[in-house]
Amino acid sequence: MAMTLGEKIKKHREEKGFSLDQLASKTDTSKSYLWELENRTSRRPSGEKLNRIAMVLEITTDYLLDEKSGPDEKMAKDAFFRKFNNLDEDSQRRVEDMIDAWGKKY
Repeated sequence: MAMTLGEKIKKHREEKGFSLDQLASKTDTSKSYLWELENRTSRRPSGEKLNRIAMVLEITTDYLLDEKSGPDEKMAKDAFFRKFNNLDEDSQRRVEDMIDAWGKKY
């Protein structure tokens, strides 16, 4: 089923348990602007705003912009790698160590 940009933002915001105020704070956006994105089809956010929203909601901008696409495994992996790449080097090494430990067969 096709979803608009606003429907996707609202769906994923609610799945994360964020209010409009919380998402606005996390994305450095106003509550009224997010409300307009969710409820008015004429709004088109800048790439920077869209990227912030996607990062906080752990989805991709490609998914948000493509009205025909739904969430899939690739989107989840892309969001994970984006979060991983934003970690400091020490945290990245710790995640890699955990993955290595899980991959060992006993």
